[in-house]
Amino acid sequence: MNQFNILWVDDEIDLLKPHIIFLNNKGYSVTSCQSGMEALEMIKEDSFDIVFLDENMPGLSGLETLNSIKEKESNLPVVMITKSEEEYIMEEAIGNKIADYLIKPVNPNQILLSLKKNLDHNRLISEKTTSNYQQEFRKIAMDLAMINSHEEWAELYQKLIYWELELDQIQDSGMIDILESQKVEANLQFGKFVEKNYQDWFDGNGDAPMLSTDLINKKVLPHIRRNEKVLLVVIDNLRYDQWKSIEKHISPFYDKTQEMSYYSILPTATQYARNAIFSGLMPSDMEKHHPNLWKNDMDEGGKNLHEAEFLEAQLSRLGMRDVQFSYHKITNLKSGRKLADNLKALGNNDLNVVVYNFVDMLSHSKTEMEVIKELASNDKAYRSLTESWFKNSPLLDIIKNAQSLGLKLILTTDHGTINVKSPSKVIGDRDTSLNLRYKTGRSLTYQGKDVYAAKDPKSIKLPAMSMSSSFIFAKGDLFLAYPNNFNHYVSYYRNTYQHGGISLEEMIIPYVEFSPK
Repeated sequence: MNQFNILWVDDEIDLLKPHIIFLNNKGYSVTSCQSGMEALEMIKEDSFDIVFLDENMPGLSGLETLNSIKEKESNLPVVMITKSEEEYIMEEAIGNKIADYLIKPVNPNQILLSLKKNLDHNRLISEKTTSNYQQEFRKIAMDLAMINSHEEWAELYQKLIYWELELDQIQDSGMIDILESQKVEANLQFGKFVEKNYQDWFDGNGDAPMLSTDLINKKVLPHIRRNEKVLLVVIDNLRYDQWKSIEKHISPFYDKTQEMSYYSILPTATQYARNAIFSGLMPSDMEKHHPNLWKNDMDEGGKNLHEAEFLEAQLSRLGMRDVQFSYHKITNLKSGRKLADNLKALGNNDLNVVVYNFVDMLSHSKTEMEVIKELASNDKAYRSLTESWFKNSPLLDIIKNAQSLGLKLILTTDHGTINVKSPSKVIGDRDTSLNLRYKTGRSLTYQGKDVYAAKDPKSIKLPAMSMSSSFIFAKGDLFLAYPNNFNHYVSYYRNTYQHGGISLEEMIIPYVEFSPK
């Protein structure tokens, strides 16, 4: 154990010699003094890891000493020790960010526990987390060989996210590398599962998960039927781990009543998955029933310009044309602020839909801007950047204002995204789509092991641009690259966040319900 330096400040320090001897025997170095002024001088001269501070001392009181310490050394942990249990003393000490609060008489084990909480905390948590993950690693490895249902895959993915977030806290690069390799293996097996089962989800031969097309009908409208007023927030490109990073910023205003995952349809791309949410239809059915609203990959113009019309048509088809709703797509700070300021005017609607595009823009910016590449160099940094945006965003203000209006909150996304690492060569004609994670076109040539190929798009409810068109979807962390100018292309897109293909990160996505506090 590292030797920690303790400063113990008490005007009756001689009575504490047994405690000091006890700590010395445990490997701690204890320096003592009898007044606040003396303590401030010692802190100026020497470096201490923690201070034990008596609250009731003549001259400079404990609280006054605490204030002075925090002004000079804001990160130095201070444990307040007092005979008094008066609430105002406790509140003032806590307000000054004390590390702990002990009531006299204290025994040696109380002191030792406080030291371990404050000084050995990270080491103890690291050791415990590492030990627990090592045990869980073996179980996850066994589960990977046996999983055979969409429910089990969703459960395993959430377990991997849990351990990823836990290991983030302890900075054990060895354990993080092990987890990363386990995620790669999981995505390899998940790709095989999707390739084997995806078509069955649409022809009635398989047990299908909740998909993009089910979201409005199965999850949102039941609340409307119970006369609850709902704010539905769809954050484009929000992965499950990013959701967990922003969750704590919503909890002061809303109580979480349900959290689950659902599956994005393929391709896991905005024009397919988000249009499927609002229309309640698969892409081939959108093309058939709403040819004026649907656009295929190579059609000119925006592909997500008619989500409000799709939603209106779905409500009408489901016999709920009387539902009063608003739809808002937020793509910049100004429009976000405007909606936050004007949300009260929408409070009487049955349903208010907000599509927020920041995370999608962030993933594209990582490809195009060097500064974003630096800020979001890996998944941990990507989560951190998402959290920093969210807690300072108009979206959080919108959620706060929704809480004050008593609106039910539903938060979800259309698909996730994955950090792509390795290229897979593909050849297509000039009418082949441009996405890095899926391609649609005629006469595609590709590495069969790297993709899920749908030679008959209609079999998975996708439109075919011609009789010979097919779709291919990249698995795992691969991205599809043309042989022309291959090295430059690969260098430009490697370690960027992409979507459209098959991975746990793209397909298994969060759905969360909240009630206002």
